[in-house]
Amino acid sequence: MPSPTPLSGYPEWLPAERAVEQCVVDALRRTFELHGFAGIQTRAVEPMEQLLRKGEIDKEVYVLRRLHADEPDAGTPEPARQLGLHFDLTVPFARYVLEHAGRLEFPFRRYQIQKAWRGERPQEGRYREFCQADIDVVDKDTLPFHYEVEIVEVMAAAFAGLPLPALRMQVNNRKLVQGFYRGIGIEDVAAVLRVVDKLDKIGAAAVEAALVETVGLSAKQAQSCLQLAQISGSDASVVDRVRALGVHGDELDTGLHELALLLDGARGSIREGFELVADLRIARGLDYYTGTVYETQMAGFEHLGSVCSGGRYDALASDGRTTYPGVGISFGVTRALAPLLSRGLLTASRSTPTCVLVALANEDSRGASGAVAAALRARGVAAEVAPAAQKYGRQIRFAQRRGIPFVWFPASGGETSSVRDIRSGEQVPADAESWLPPASDLRQQVVVQDATG
Repeated sequence: MPSPTPLSGYPEWLPAERAVEQCVVDALRRTFELHGFAGIQTRAVEPMEQLLRKGEIDKEVYVLRRLHADEPDAGTPEPARQLGLHFDLTVPFARYVLEHAGRLEFPFRRYQIQKAWRGERPQEGRYREFCQADIDVVDKDTLPFHYEVEIVEVMAAAFAGLPLPALRMQVNNRKLVQGFYRGIGIEDVAAVLRVVDKLDKIGAAAVEAALVETVGLSAKQAQSCLQLAQISGSDASVVDRVRALGVHGDELDTGLHELALLLDGARGSIREGFELVADLRIARGLDYYTGTVYETQMAGFEHLGSVCSGGRYDALASDGRTTYPGVGISFGVTRALAPLLSRGLLTASRSTPTCVLVALANEDSRGASGAVAAALRARGVAAEVAPAAQKYGRQIRFAQRRGIPFVWFPASGGETSSVRDIRSGEQVPADAESWLPPASDLRQQVVVQDATG
């Protein structure tokens, strides 16, 4: 068989890298559950009409089809619906809410940590298969504004438990920008939002040109849009700077009020390594956002774009009788971790979960060594028996190569059992029914490397 050719855009982690990802996912799950979010999982595929009904994403959707798609399915009288792999977790979650609304309690607080797929050009920070971690709060008909503040609080708590560089969450309000645009006479607000959302990627001059040439704005309107986009700050002075532009309107007033409430309400979430700022460049290109929007950049990796994004949506989930407004945010687990892992900035304390290798004196004693390993596992200590009854020196070297910190020597010939820390060489008598390793060795840990070292 010829050597396989790697596929770009589909990350596969080595054991130590996978351990880092699992530690991060476990930390996220614990934080989300501490805040009352229930975990769910949705199917990987959705009908194409569901996937394409909101936002500019059609060119990135992977279509699902059988190899012999032209052959009719046995027992299927009607043509099969065209399916696609979901490109995020928000659209399938909206479908999930509609489908299961009768069995859910509202407000419904959900977290979801799952794979998604996009047909993008692979590059750092952009992958065709990736893991996301989402939280959302959804209610019936109305959703109080305080949940838009809570999303910031929950993610700030989650980030505090992650081995990441400093994070800067930038927030805006779609009512603010839409009200401003309408106040200067712009009719196609969605088109302007999609262009302004590209400001960081293509620059101010290109955005201004696109607003005039593609959207059809006047030069004055385009300049006003850029003036708004250049406003940022961490307190309510942002509101005054918008007011100074001389645009008026009820929707604009509502957006400004909500932005000020968010900055004030989430002030307690600001801590070392987490910053919250209002940045009126932030628009979010997807059409379904209606209130607060969030984007988050990682210090030193701003070229990745946002690693944690989301916002408020009022009409994404509706069955025609009942509307389920919500607010949520998505953390790109793969997007954030991949560059840190590839640069060696994060690694695991060991590449295997095994904490103890139980030595094997001879093959006849395999049962006794297995009993020791079972006793350790029963108390939460990951253990395995040596693969072969070699000299103890070779078994110790096997543990060293695997990164296993302890070797257990079962009792034999009248001697009591003992355990050796192969890093320090210290060996002490031990009983499998009571011995525990230091807490730092019990499970794999994430190790943050010094970027300057």
